[in-house]
Amino acid sequence: MIIENLKRIRSEIAQAELLYHRSPGSVLLLAVSKTKPAADIALAYRAGQRHFGENYCQEAILKQRQLGAYDITWHFIGPIQSNKTKTLATCFDWVHSVDRFKTAKRLSEQRPIHLPPLNICLQINISNEYSKSGISLASLPELCQQIVELPNIKLRGVMAIPAPQEDFKQQRLAYHSLFKAVKMLDNVAFDTFSYGMSGDLVAAIAEGSTIVRIGSALFGAR
Repeated sequence: MIIENLKRIRSEIAQAELLYHRSPGSVLLLAVSKTKPAADIALAYRAGQRHFGENYCQEAILKQRQLGAYDITWHFIGPIQSNKTKTLATCFDWVHSVDRFKTAKRLSEQRPIHLPPLNICLQINISNEYSKSGISLASLPELCQQIVELPNIKLRGVMAIPAPQEDFKQQRLAYHSLFKAVKMLDNVAFDTFSYGMSGDLVAAIAEGSTIVRIGSALFGAR
């Protein structure tokens, strides 16, 4: 099932790239493997998948130990607890959910010097939902200027999870406002737009996404 799902999702991404004049291969599939066993990750890996996203630190570390022989790029996409930043800085290649300077500073200070800079994205609350983490678009320029000076981390872009929308035009509108705001930033060159999931993948790609995060559509329901 996982291999068939992976083929189907890759095809959907490729079709959306073509339809919206994106370069072939410009959108990365991030397989969200939270709550899934290491065996499922290994199966997807053998089918060519290399980037995996986890939400829970302890669960992710256990899987990393089990899959140590695999050349996996690990992304953390969940809420960040202050007592977990050292683990994130040490064990992950990407952290998508940074939403405050204090967190970025801790990641910078705790990133081992023998490792390349930690790739980070700033989480934007584009729907202004009280229940979701993330900063407002208005706060983005100031936070960018603070973080870009930190060593040992590399500010790559933004991550967003908008409110669910069934209407395709509304899906695009939410992402368009974020993409446009980021492109207007001075002195910050972002190359990563981490947004789009199973229900709005095409809209996200139409509006500039470079990483789409797919979980249950790939691995099955949790």
